[in-house]
Amino acid sequence: MDLESWTNTAVPPLRDPRDLVSELHQRHLPPPGTSVVAVLDGDHRVVASASVTTRPHVTDGWHHRNAILGQLRRVIPHDLRLVTPRRTAVLLRCREGDPGWTEEDGAWMWALRDASSLHGLRCGAYVAMTPAGWQAFGDDRVGRTPHAGSWAERPVRAVSALPTRGIDDGRAGQEIARSAWAWYPGVPSESEHVRRAAH
Repeated sequence: MDLESWTNTAVPPLRDPRDLVSELHQRHLPPPGTSVVAVLDGDHRVVASASVTTRPHVTDGWHHRNAILGQLRRVIPHDLRLVTPRRTAVLLRCREGDPGWTEEDGAWMWALRDASSLHGLRCGAYVAMTPAGWQAFGDDRVGRTPHAGSWAERPVRAVSALPTRGIDDGRAGQEIARSAWAWYPGVPSESEHVRRAAH
């Protein structure tokens, strides 16, 4: 999917992209190569989110779509029975490189749109986070912080606060979900369990 096609899909703009990007970054601390999918309710509040780590050589949109869909199915029920979607899926992609649109972004845009449809959600914004800052494609809103290196600048208080890495289970060419960083209301993440046990 190219940038013009994405713009023409009439993706609903984020109400407050700066706060959303900051919230997702704080929850997941995504290093480059990580994508954070979040579900927003009608009031634009985050009701669920999860992160996916991709191997550098994986560029196919089908793989990305399956990874996003798998995480959506894990953290929130589908809305396929609704005639009109009530919730919106958005994607924050942390990557290296130039801040402008790339073919890699296009593959993730297509993946987000398809995964949203298959889960009964409205397709929302795609935000790229690079060393230069973040940019919401389609409405051209940008910010300098957080950026692709911000995860390493945050002070580490415990070993459990360090971002986890995907474990290679032999399935070449597929994304690995970092389940410790999935989040949804009422259920503490694995890292929260570890931090509680340490006190």
